Amino acid sequence: MKAVLEGLLFLVGEDGLDLNQICELLNIDSLEANNLISELSKDYTSPDRGIKIELLGNKYKLTTKVEHKEYYEKLVVEENNKELTQSCLETLAIIAYNEPITRVEVDEIRGVSSMNAIKKLLLRDLIKNLGRSDKPGKPYMYGTTNKFLDYFGLKDKSELPKIEVVENSNDEIDLFKSKYKED
Repeated sequence: MKAVLEGLLFLVGEDGLDLNQICELLNIDSLEANNLISELSKDYTSPDRGIKIELLGNKYKLTTKVEHKEYYEKLVVEENNKELTQSCLETLAIIAYNEPITRVEVDEIRGVSSMNAIKKLLLRDLIKNLGRSDKPGKPYMYGTTNKFLDYFGLKDKSELPKIEVVENSNDEIDLFKSKYKED
């Protein structure tokens, strides 16, 4: 059964399989499925193996080992592997921490238009359309995808770094007088 599980994970590729799918496909209960996953994962811990099993976005997937990254990068040189631009990263962070969120709400937070960044993130499958809002004009709402979790190596959104929100004070401060005093 371990070999069958390995073959199934290979076949589904980056889509992965969740625990329920594994149970259904192998006709086993979740305890037996977890034992199989654990046994197969243990087999992959050997230094002479190039892959491992990871739980990303609630799906079990075969992934490459990070210690061999430099070799894999030589093979995979394509547009989707380029780093995200600053505007895409800002937009993605806003969506990840505030989903579901509309483009206009993202624009309000960023202070500039996010239309192009959202298009790029949709093309890279890092965000998805979650449907329409009930707000006037019925704008689209956006949220992150499992590929977003994969890209950043997260199991789920709870692993996102915690951020502290700092409220802006409306009190005016005369910086010149506070910093520079006449003698």
